[in-house]
Amino acid sequence: MTIPDSSTSPVARAAPRLAAQIHFILEIDKLKSVLRRTSILEGSRRENSAEHSWHLAMMALLLAEYGPPDLDLTRVLKMVLVHDLVEIDAGDTFCYDETGRADQNERERRAADRLFALLPPDLGVELRTLWEEFDSRATPDARFAAALDRLQPVLLNYTSGGGTWREHRVTRDQVVERNQPMGDGAPELWEYARSLIEDAAARGLIER
Repeated sequence: MTIPDSSTSPVARAAPRLAAQIHFILEIDKLKSVLRRTSILEGSRRENSAEHSWHLAMMALLLAEYGPPDLDLTRVLKMVLVHDLVEIDAGDTFCYDETGRADQNERERRAADRLFALLPPDLGVELRTLWEEFDSRATPDARFAAALDRLQPVLLNYTSGGGTWREHRVTRDQVVERNQPMGDGAPELWEYARSLIEDAAARGLIER
């Protein structure tokens, strides 16, 4: 990252709080370079993690009615925007890669330690708390946000004719096991996703 450091530049003259906020904003631009395994719908390239987070935010706006009755949409939006920031350091871990998942939590916690410490303490604590809430799925809001995080790649893989499922020879049972927790946060969305998975298996888009 190249930022003018002259003593006369606006960056150098900014108040410390604003300078930290701007530094964080520029740092998270790196999320646009983190590639996921899922391709965009028309298939020309893989999506990046920033695009994925944006897609989840739009899904939260559109599908909030399928969440818990007392859903805090603002909190859900914050969680889906924050949840993958750690991939700037930790990279995207393919959900069907058992070897990669072995140290995923450790890598992501180290990343959280660094990234959220860049912010003023109050904001750093707020975003770190949201990230941990999403990661643990400890609240109804977090479980709904996590359900969206699972639904999005199901939609893309199904609609693109198998996508990552076919490329990596993922089985129906693996997809069901991975996505079943969706039922804890959005039962109706899980029933819909399950119907897509079963249809994909019947059509040979997922290995049985």
